[in-house]
Amino acid sequence: MAMNRTYRNKKWLAAVGQIEQCVLCGAWGTQVAHRNEGKGMSLKTDDCATAALCVPCHDSIDNGNQLTRDERRQLMDRAIVLTLIQIARRGLVVPA
Repeated sequence: MAMNRTYRNKKWLAAVGQIEQCVLCGAWGTQVAHRNEGKGMSLKTDDCATAALCVPCHDSIDNGNQLTRDERRQLMDRAIVLTLIQIARRGLVVPA
């Protein structure tokens, strides 16, 4: 398996989608949000670099003008880590 190939996994995305509360603010109702850095030509980053975010948090990270680009990236990285923790704690995806 090539190490530079983008990771795609529908089960992973479904697991993230099962997290009903935003990992950043706790609001109910989430979207599966991909990390923006590294994408181009409307391609998404790896599916494992996703977070369960509410619409306002997702929008503020993707399009917000209240935060610098570095702050938005740091916030998304935090959201991804918090999502990974939720996935593990809930047993939604387990290592093979």
